[in-house]
Amino acid sequence: MAGEGVTMSKRVEFWFDFSCPYAYLASTKVEAMAARAGAALDVRPMLLGGVFKARGVPQNLSATLSPAKARHNLDDMRRGAQRAGVELKMPAGHPMRTVEALRCVLAAGVRWELIHRIYRAYWVENLEISDRGVLTRLLTEVGLDAAEVLARAESVAVREELRRRTEEAVARGIFGVPTFFVDDALYWGQDRMDMVEEAAGGRVVEPAITPTAPVDFYFDYSSPFAYLAIQRVEAELGDVARWRPILLGGLFRSIGTPDVPLFQQSPEKRRHTMLDLHRQAERAVVSFKFPGCFPVRTVLPLRVTIAAGTPPALVRALSRALWAEDRDVGQVEVVREVLEGLGLDAQGLLERAEAPEIKTALHESTAGAGQAGVFGVPTFVVHTRERGPLLYWGADRLRLAAAAAAGDVSAM
Repeated sequence: MAGEGVTMSKRVEFWFDFSCPYAYLASTKVEAMAARAGAALDVRPMLLGGVFKARGVPQNLSATLSPAKARHNLDDMRRGAQRAGVELKMPAGHPMRTVEALRCVLAAGVRWELIHRIYRAYWVENLEISDRGVLTRLLTEVGLDAAEVLARAESVAVREELRRRTEEAVARGIFGVPTFFVDDALYWGQDRMDMVEEAAGGRVVEPAITPTAPVDFYFDYSSPFAYLAIQRVEAELGDVARWRPILLGGLFRSIGTPDVPLFQQSPEKRRHTMLDLHRQAERAVVSFKFPGCFPVRTVLPLRVTIAAGTPPALVRALSRALWAEDRDVGQVEVVREVLEGLGLDAQGLLERAEAPEIKTALHESTAGAGQAGVFGVPTFVVHTRERGPLLYWGADRLRLAAAAAAGDVSAM
């Protein structure tokens, strides 16, 4: 039969707007990623502001962040640039208007050399890319007839093309950039490019890391992402991890964050978050089932954990009871069963958990997390010799924190 034994290459769609620093970072890596995977790359400009408007999301999301999260995001962008080996400088006028630049990309035929040049103008040179003089210069530098492209960019056809692409993005569930599709599967974020590469047929090999610097690991049982980290921390960090149980709800109230941020997400983002949790669990070979009892009160299991001395085996067992077995760890009998399953003195620990010093210890641990800049869980604070304490947030930043703890300056 004709074509038998022939493997068709996958197609990766890369949806972007110039206004996102993470999309900029992705743009510097996506061509090489597709080449490694042997995948065809389909580049899709869209107007992020139009997507935000359709989703009822603020146009400047960074303005809605807590100060601690805003600081972390800037550090995270800087680290992403370091790891990618590219420059990044946050423009004072961010976010800038990008519609004219996007229309120019469409008018010029979606050329990578122009996309890269405009991204560099925004995120390295901090030029106002809506300015006609700036666009004229950028188009000329990549060898295009600036007057011709700019005239075409103002045409009804190009305006309608950008509108149509943005409407398609909304219809397909996009809520931010960068977004990737492999076949019909959506992946959001430049930090999911390893998943994209694997889905496209590539193979991602993670180097061995030997952390030596101490790492404070802040967690609460209430977070599914903390659960994923809990199951991997010992393998990634070994003995340098210092386990720090905190009451996430108390931390949220102290910094003005909603008690359950998941419930504040748009329906599209929430669906992706649930899918992403399952993907991360599958990739880490960890059982995962979103519990029907969510959200859960975790004061009791946290106090019991502190009363027991925060042994990792107990932390793993309690988190697994909630996030793999759908058992409400806020209930005394569930905690008792977990303790007895580990051969611990269940009654003694449950009684000790009510002692004033244990309650104080949980309060002080939570307050200390806030003072350290923690704004969510899981959080890793790496105490480096080179740069002092460095904060990393998210289960997907565990490897980066481990690299920093191993002395990798590009991860700091």
